[in-house]
Amino acid sequence: MGELLASVSTDEVAKFLEGLGENALASLPWLFEFWALPHQVPPQGKWTTWVVMGGRGAGKTRAGAEWVRAQVEGARPADPGACRRVALVGETIEQVREVMIFGDSGIMACCPPDRKPEWHASRKVLVWPNGAEAWVMSASNPEALRGPQFDCAWVDELAKWKRARETWDMLQFALRLGDHPRQIVTTTPRNVAVLRELLSARDTVVTTAPTSANKVNLAKTFLDKVYADYGGSRLGRQELDGELLGDIEGALWHLSGFDDARVEQAPQLDRVVVAVDPPASSKKTSDACGIVVVGVQMNGPPQDWRAFVLADETVQGATPNVWAQAVVDAAKRFDVDRVVAEVNQGGDMVEAVLRQQSALLSYRAVRATRGKTTRAEPVAALYEQGRVAHVGALRDLEDQMCEMTLSGFKGSGSPDRVDALVWALTDLMIDPGAAYQRPQVRGL
Repeated sequence: MGELLASVSTDEVAKFLEGLGENALASLPWLFEFWALPHQVPPQGKWTTWVVMGGRGAGKTRAGAEWVRAQVEGARPADPGACRRVALVGETIEQVREVMIFGDSGIMACCPPDRKPEWHASRKVLVWPNGAEAWVMSASNPEALRGPQFDCAWVDELAKWKRARETWDMLQFALRLGDHPRQIVTTTPRNVAVLRELLSARDTVVTTAPTSANKVNLAKTFLDKVYADYGGSRLGRQELDGELLGDIEGALWHLSGFDDARVEQAPQLDRVVVAVDPPASSKKTSDACGIVVVGVQMNGPPQDWRAFVLADETVQGATPNVWAQAVVDAAKRFDVDRVVAEVNQGGDMVEAVLRQQSALLSYRAVRATRGKTTRAEPVAALYEQGRVAHVGALRDLEDQMCEMTLSGFKGSGSPDRVDALVWALTDLMIDPGAAYQRPQVRGL
């Protein structure tokens, strides 16, 4: 019905509204089934999981909030609904509170005054007039889902959770109340294992929509700009069209490979470096300054060494002093042994800028004499051998890595994050002899 109203003239809408009584007009804003777009309407049938997958601003959050309302509300404000204990699960407590509960399309904004729940901040619980409760849970702490039990759940942005697999599994064990516990997942797609498996499950139903499906509620200038800038690109197909994209042909890395090589924390490391790929200029529209921190555990012969990617500290549109400070800050935080910097763009200026921030910097300049793909292939081989792990989810870096192919980089701009990663792993694993050519000075 919402799609129908958006397609007719204002005169026709006015005529329709004039035919409604006073009570009908008062209740109309809260009748979501009247306004909902097709992808926001729960599918028919006996499903367990409903995945609403779409582009940015497609109305996923509103669909989740309204589905929760439909589960907990009865015919009258004090009447019981189908569910009484709801799990609201987001990446962090703050995101649940600010987006799912108090956001513009969150639960509080969707509930009519006589059915609006109360927020109990100390308990992190919403309580409806009929006694139904919604508990705030964080994907950053999967173990918190041990103990509580629920009869329904709303999971938001599953595809970007750092601990998606653990949290999802714990939630399934907690959905054990009622005759048929169900859950809704609202997410922008990303090619991660937990989402792929969920979409292929027999008891999962899916509705999808691009950003443009909700254009009546979005600024025209926003739509014009994002479609002009990203329409048709791989990023646009994911973030605007809501497509779950597979791997690029000839890609050196695949997202599925990172899921099996991810750890919560690194072991004791023998060497740590921070690599930097400086931009050619400091304009806001220029390439980013790639800054990646990597450590290595040197157990046994070199073929048994294992590397751990600790952090991606990349900065965009920064002046030399700003990115140099970011490098030094990362070096201090991770107690690195050396800074490795590509100097093709800046030459001696790179070292000079870094030493302005830390005079005793242990530093090595590297110069690219081969193409990016040629330099990246040996590093990709380390991943294939299972000798590199990522500490936590490094989403921007991983996305860029998956756009590096045998025929070149398929993303927009320059692969600055990948370049920094390649230099770090080359220093630690591929050219380890260079480790003993550094100045013996510390004191960042």
